[in-house]
Order: sequence, then C-alpha cells, then structure tokens
Amino acid sequence: MHIVQFVHPDFLNSHSMPRFAQMIADGMRARGHEVDTWTARPLAYSFPAPTRLKKWLGYIDQFMLFPLQVHWRLRRLQADTLFIFGDQALGPWVPLVAHRPHVIHVHDLMALRSSLGEFVQNPTGWTGRKYQSLIRRGFSRGSRFVSVSENTREQLQRFLPHKPDVSEVIYNGLNYPFCPMTAVESAAALQPAGAAVPPGGFLLHVGGNEWYKNRLGVIEMYEAYVQQTENPLPLWLVGSSPTLTIRELAQGIKGKGEIRFLSNLSNEQVCAAYSAARLLLFPSLAEGFGWPIAEAMASGCLVLTTGEAPMTEVGGDAAFYIPRKPASPTDEWAALAGASILKILQCTPNEVSNRQQLGFGQVTRFNAEQTLNAYERIYQQALESCKE
Repeated sequence: MHIVQFVHPDFLNSHSMPRFAQMIADGMRARGHEVDTWTARPLAYSFPAPTRLKKWLGYIDQFMLFPLQVHWRLRRLQADTLFIFGDQALGPWVPLVAHRPHVIHVHDLMALRSSLGEFVQNPTGWTGRKYQSLIRRGFSRGSRFVSVSENTREQLQRFLPHKPDVSEVIYNGLNYPFCPMTAVESAAALQPAGAAVPPGGFLLHVGGNEWYKNRLGVIEMYEAYVQQTENPLPLWLVGSSPTLTIRELAQGIKGKGEIRFLSNLSNEQVCAAYSAARLLLFPSLAEGFGWPIAEAMASGCLVLTTGEAPMTEVGGDAAFYIPRKPASPTDEWAALAGASILKILQCTPNEVSNRQQLGFGQVTRFNAEQTLNAYERIYQQALESCKE
C-alpha cells in the first residue's frame, strides 16, 4: 500500500502532531507499506518580516502555494494511493484529494468549539473564527474519519453536514513504554534534572499552559489542599515553562505549600516523575484524549481528574474524579478538589494497590501496536472500498 500523509508544516512549531505523524509513518513502514509525507514548505514564510506578519506569510505557503504543488504531484500518482490526514485541522487540504481514498484522524475539536462560543474561557477573535470555519468546510468534504475517543467522535458528528462512510474510534496508543520505576530508578533518572524526590513524595501535574489544561485550577486546588492539612506535599508541575500569571500565582501560595516547575524532561524522566508521585492532578476543562491519565496509570500513579468525557473514557474505574471547574470564579470547586486530594492521600496501602491494578488493566486499551494494527485495517478498507 502506498500512503501519502499530510502533516502540519514545521514552521508551525507543533509538538504532539509531528510525533503522531512519525508514529504512523514508522508503524506503517514496519508493516511493509510505502509512506511519503507531504506538507507546505516555508517559502513565503522565510522572507524577513515582523512577527505579526509571519502568520499570514505562512497562510500563503499553506493555502496558495502548497495546493499548487499537490495538484502537480497528483498527476504522477497511481489511483490506488491512500491519503492520510494526521489531524482534522488540516481540513483546508482535504478537498484536494476528497475524490480519492483518504482517512482523516480527528484529535479534538476544542478550537472549533471555542470559535462558536462554547468555551467562554477561550474567546476567539474574528480571524480565528474565519480560520476555524475554513477548517470545518474542508474536513466536511471527507468521508472516512478516525477519532481518538467516543467524545471526539460525538463532537465531530455535530459538525459534519452528512453521515460519513466511516467514523470509528481508535484510542491512542502510548508512544513510550511507561511502567512503574523503583524509588532508586526514579531518583537516578530525575537527578540530572536537579529534581530530588522528597521523602514523603509529591503531587504532580503534567501539561502545558493551554487554557484547557487548567494549570491555574491545579494551583487553586493545591492551595485549598494546603489549607486543609498541616504537612502538605509539594506540587511538581511538569511541562511548559509557566506564564507570568501562573508563576505569580504559584509564588503566592500561603502556608507550607511548595510548587516547583520542571521543563524539558525526557520521556524516561517523566516516567520517573509519575512513578515517584503520590497522585497526578489533572483537572482539565476539556481534552481530545488525555495522555497523562494513561501514562500515569501505566506508571502506577493514582489519578484525580475531571469527571467528564473523554477523561472518564481514559481513566475508567481506575481514576478518581471531581467536577469540572466552573467558568465563574468560585472557592467551592477548589475546596472540594482539595478535600479530594486529602482523602486520596489517606488511602490504605491495599486501597492504593487495588487502584493501581485497575489502572494497569485500563491501560491495556492503549497499546501502541494494537492502535497501529487498527489504523492499518481502516487504511486498507478505505483503499479497497474505492476499488469497488
């Protein structure tokens, strides 16, 4: 099978999407398929220009120059080539090959929903609304979709003008072999990052500064927990460097609370952090999937997350849940979340072990080879259906 994979341009500085695209490319090649990658090159984008204009130069590359290149390349491709879109946000390119065998991967529709006013925490400007409308019109021309969760598939169907030929859910597979590490192994892995594991352990959050990751909420619930106990555990926030607002809020924690930020950790070090942590705090407002939930459970770490899909899909019976933080400021949510932290930390060793075992069972659903095998099946079906 010959696969052409459309991916985001490098100049967009995406992180998760390139890893996902590489996983597909490596996985399909390992299964004997030929994979080519197509994307926009930084032609206009490479011209010297003020930062505020760079985005528009990138649009010229993506939506004017690249489509011309695609039309030229299509003339030399055989009809049985399969086209893969690694992200529905590449929707503006879908019409270029909508008449040919294709599959569109759908990760999350939060940007589109934000543009329609569904998330007041993330207002979208005029240009953003127009851009999301362009994306929606594009992927609506597709006929075969693979979503990362049932929640994402349900949201997708809301925005499609028709029932697609195929709309399946294939859960993400863990792209690193997360597993429990011993205290000695964790300490050794974290030592180069200058992160010494406290004797009593620590609380953990893994994620970036995106609005839906709710880092401010993480700090608020931690502060409420600190106020409810005499000897609070420290909190480690692993991921992107904090914004000024987040850093100031963290520095304002009263009492014995302590917050530490750790960035640029390797997969091994993140696994070590999960393994050494007492509890992962993951109160996301929304997600497409929720990688840290699965990663933490695979590493033997307990999880406290938001009791809404898709977090509940990933966490299953293994995770602990709290309500989603309301859009309007309130102390009640933080107090409830803080009390939940305290209650979980008071679990007996047997209760902790039982939750860990539930977590190990839950993450068997997120096996990378199993995911790639399912992708291959969908791809082959898409190619065969167009030959009929």
